Amino acid sequence: MASDSPESLMALCTDYCLRNLEGTLCYLLDNETLRLHPDIFLPSEICDKLVNEYVELVKTDSIFEPHESFFTLFSDPRSTRLARIHLREQIVQDQDLEAIRKQDLVELYLTNCEKLTAKSLQTLVSFSHTLISLSLFGCCNIFYEEENPGGCEDDCLVNPTRQVLVKDFTFEGFSRLRFLNLGRLIEGVNVETLLRPLASLAALDLSGIQLNDVGFLTQWKDSLVSLVLYNMDLSEEHIQVIAQLRKLRHLDISRDHLSSYYKFKLTRRVLNLFVENLVNLTSLDISGHTMLENCTIPSMEEKMGQTSIEPAKSSIAPFRGLKRPLQFLGLFETSLCRLTHIPAYKVSGDKNEEQVLNAIEAYTEHRPEITSRAINLLFDIARIERCSQLLRALQLVITALKCHKDDKNIQVTGSAALFYLTNSEYRMEQSVKLRRQVIQVVLNGMESYQEVTVQRNCCLTLCNFSIPEELEFQYRRVNELLLNILNQSRQDESIQRIAVHLCNALVCQVDNDHKEAVGKMGFVMTMLKLIQKKLADKTCDQVMEFSWSALWNITDETPDNCEMFLNYSGMKLFLECLKEFPEKQELHRNMLGLLGNVAEVKELRPQLMTSQFISVFSNLLESKADGIEVSYNACGVLSHIMFDGPEAWGICEPHREEVVKRMWAAIQSWDINSRRNINYRSFEPILRLLPQGISPVSQHWATWALYNLVSVYPDKYCPLLIKEGGIPLLKDMIKMASARQETKEMARCLNEMYFLLSHSCSLRICVPMGFETGKLISRSVFCVTFANLPSRCKSKRGVRLCSFNSPFSASDFLKLLHVTVPPTKPSSFLMPI
Repeated sequence: MASDSPESLMALCTDYCLRNLEGTLCYLLDNETLRLHPDIFLPSEICDKLVNEYVELVKTDSIFEPHESFFTLFSDPRSTRLARIHLREQIVQDQDLEAIRKQDLVELYLTNCEKLTAKSLQTLVSFSHTLISLSLFGCCNIFYEEENPGGCEDDCLVNPTRQVLVKDFTFEGFSRLRFLNLGRLIEGVNVETLLRPLASLAALDLSGIQLNDVGFLTQWKDSLVSLVLYNMDLSEEHIQVIAQLRKLRHLDISRDHLSSYYKFKLTRRVLNLFVENLVNLTSLDISGHTMLENCTIPSMEEKMGQTSIEPAKSSIAPFRGLKRPLQFLGLFETSLCRLTHIPAYKVSGDKNEEQVLNAIEAYTEHRPEITSRAINLLFDIARIERCSQLLRALQLVITALKCHKDDKNIQVTGSAALFYLTNSEYRMEQSVKLRRQVIQVVLNGMESYQEVTVQRNCCLTLCNFSIPEELEFQYRRVNELLLNILNQSRQDESIQRIAVHLCNALVCQVDNDHKEAVGKMGFVMTMLKLIQKKLADKTCDQVMEFSWSALWNITDETPDNCEMFLNYSGMKLFLECLKEFPEKQELHRNMLGLLGNVAEVKELRPQLMTSQFISVFSNLLESKADGIEVSYNACGVLSHIMFDGPEAWGICEPHREEVVKRMWAAIQSWDINSRRNINYRSFEPILRLLPQGISPVSQHWATWALYNLVSVYPDKYCPLLIKEGGIPLLKDMIKMASARQETKEMARCLNEMYFLLSHSCSLRICVPMGFETGKLISRSVFCVTFANLPSRCKSKRGVRLCSFNSPFSASDFLKLLHVTVPPTKPSSFLMPI
């Protein structure tokens, strides 16, 4: 089971402060500019956390609102200190870096910050005396500046936005810089000139840069320990230079094998050269390379013995010269990863789950094109096999989806993988915290992409969660996204079906505040539009039935939503559906359930008082559709209408007395033991029909409903009846002269069940050997003992013997049993004699 431990105090405080800057650290100057309170001083540990978490929130949380002046809070190093910050994508602009130029930064990672221009190069100079690590990965415009108003010389390189390339910038003065990432640097920049001033580089990343001559790298042959040349088209000259960098511990010459323009082929000789010269190597990545020569040992020898990471047993012949196993070996999308003996503790590849997870872990941040293919392999593993490292897999996919929110391929493959990684088979292994992270990235994907595959995958993944409980922390957001899907003019049928199902589940069993909020988002109108479209197509499918069910749920005890239903021509659609689909029982049940909610609202009942509507409700009293449900709901609608009294009966046909007679006949035809396809959260609308003498039939319907629910589902509904004060109302009704005798008798039985099932009862029932609850038995004698009676009783123990000659069940016996003395200690059980 994944850890469900709370976040650290630092993380909680940081998140709270960022979401409430004005109420904590800051005040607003001139109602627009954030300013730090003058009595605040924050050390670098806190400032770094605030900045890095701010960037993460802006990127991944759509509810979080960024502040234009946020970075100005860190402009004065006397009150705020920054040391290590990671900034990403469109969040950062030139003025943001300018705001913090007085800080003594040690690490500055700028990743895919496409809004940064050459102005930020000048700001970087401000950090030159302290900066140790710098990443400009994907900052494709940082070497461009606005075109000279007087025009540019013929040899200027101009980008599509009419900006000119800066050619004179170098890292002169960056004396402490040791780690530099220039990945995806734009063409035209002279890398050698740019880097020459750096005296002692330890790590250099030149991913995606095409350089014909890399001889300049030898100036750091005594200091360079990490070199990344991903997707650089290598040549023999490159290899010879690399072989001279004898201090290297990490070398990455991997490539994207789908890029066809790379001519270089890796040979056995090249690998031998690396092993012989780079003796300190602990990490090597050659993923994606085509092997020109056979680097493996003979097949028979390769398959012998236990799997080993010892270099002497390596299936890759050149690696038998290693002095020790590598810590990491990148073999993703090469044939070498499928060999038996690979001399490395961690291998990226496509052979098994471990290798695939290592690939996702290694390539997520800077190589989305590789990551998406690795996640696709994980998807196949989760779909076909059982994922053995579930928690690690989930965390890696979540990280990839967060990191590449705008990458369609990763969103497609990642959301598909999440569907299988969150299904019921893995449920017990996942913490609440982890499942919430899944929900967040799924909703991010739904927001970012209207593409059918992403939307379908995300909706299907949400179906793996307990709804609405697990989605309640993002309740408004998920409803808005689903309604947006359903309101699109062109819809995929499968997505529509899933989205309506989710909408229905989200408004079931939630409090009224949630329902009212969703109603104001346009939920009722959206469902009615779907129904109207299905009617036009003469189609009654799951979308039609779920839409009516969703309306039934969202109108439960929410008068505003009921009013919206009427205002948006809901009754017209009800009549049309009833006419078009006369045999659709579940549809009828859902529609009548909804109208029962409408009828509970006194102010709306006059709109139901038309000859057409009353005739329809009256005719449905005789319906046998879905057991008793349609008839029951129709009777419920009429019971509330009758409750308004004869003076509210504003129609000539049908006559009120005629409808009352049909209601009595319908109720008497129902089986009191009917199991129900209904779910009550409250009895309040039913209980209000008890203390009145205007409509005895309404009173009887309410009593019948309570008796049926409490007797068939005692554990669920008996506590609800007690909690909402139903027992005193039933007792008072028994004394009413206007109540019918059969209604009173049913109320008495309810009181007896209340005592037996819910009134602190200590009951021991001894039954014959072999008797099982629910099975019919004939002629048996039961000994019933009531223990722990109150002291006011004449005896400490009461015993009753009961003998029955006809077949009956244990539940029948409990109903027939009359309890005359209320015991005190709760427990009831059956045991054989």
